[in-house]
Parts: sequence; structure tokens; C-alpha cells
Amino acid sequence: MKSPARFRRAPRSLKLHLGLLCLGLLILQPALAKQDDRNQPMNFSSKSMDGFNAPNTITTLTGSVVATQGTMKLTGDIAKLYLDGDSQVSRAVVNGKPAHIEQLDDAGNLMQGDAAQLDYDNINGIAVLTGNAVVRQQGRGEFHGDKLTYNTQTALITGEAGGDGLVHGVILPKQKPGAPAATPPKPAATPAPQQPATKPAEGH
Repeated sequence: MKSPARFRRAPRSLKLHLGLLCLGLLILQPALAKQDDRNQPMNFSSKSMDGFNAPNTITTLTGSVVATQGTMKLTGDIAKLYLDGDSQVSRAVVNGKPAHIEQLDDAGNLMQGDAAQLDYDNINGIAVLTGNAVVRQQGRGEFHGDKLTYNTQTALITGEAGGDGLVHGVILPKQKPGAPAATPPKPAATPAPQQPATKPAEGH
């Protein structure tokens, strides 16, 4: 089974520290972004704006930036919106402390991402998070790295290490309705050492 959320080695990246993480990835199911989001208008607000609503132009938003498209939401300090030949937003680059993205999947679960910079490909639904990046998937887990790339259409995550040289991840087990949270198993009791059997004395 192909994992819908896995790490793939990136060029020149350091060795990923996954451990038993790969085993958990095999049981995950796809968490696809709302398919209708890209068909919705993009709304935005900011303290100032500089740009044209014209093909092949860039609009710059500065101060308390909020941009939404369906369930997708971007926030940050500065954002550049790239318009394509049809005057549609094809790309958004957001910087902040941190810059933030969030979106619901078709099951209603929330994906959230934070980083110093977000570069969001609005056509293909791919978010590149750079600088103290973190991606959280509701009820599924989270990933941390210097650079994370998250495909909102396939839930594929790739990561590059930085700082301590590791990409970190947590995979949550699937909880059954009404079941208590999983707890680590208790170590088995150590059996008491057996006493050597006493050999009966032989008669002389």
C-alpha cells in the first residue's frame, strides 16, 4: 500500500530520523483537501495593498494579512499574490512570525502549517514551508523540520532537516469511538530466579 503521508529524501538533505515512524505511515489513509476550495473566490484583507487586478501581475499585501479561499486560510505579515494570464491567483508567498496556513479536508479534519515563509502553489495545492516549519493533521499527527513540503491534494509530506539535523514526526493511532486513549504497555514482571533442586543424599 502506498503511503499517503510519508517523508521522501530531499536532495542534499540530512538523514531523516524516522525510526518506527514508517510503520505508522503505512496505515494512514489519505486526508485530501476540500476539492471545492480552488473553485471559490479568494478574499483578502491587509493594512495596505499595492498591485493591479490584471493578468500576469503581483499584488503585495502588507500588515495583518488574511487571505481565504473556501476553507483554506493564509495569514502573515506580508504576502505576494501572483496572478496568472487569466487573472487568477496562481501562487501566494507569505512571510510572518509565523506565516500560517490551514485547510479542512473532505472529512472535516483540519490541517495547519506554520513557518517563517509559506510558498503556496494555488493551482496544484502544494505548500512549501521554510524556517521552523511544522505541519499538523488533526487526529493524525504532526511533522517538524527546517523545510516541509505538503501536497494538500495527496497529503504527501516531504521534509528536510536543519538545526539538530533531524526531521521529527508523531503519528497518532486511530482511536475507536468511545475507546480510551492508548497507553504504553507495562513491562512484564521479571520472574523470580529459580532455586537449584536439592539432590537427595546417597546412602553409604
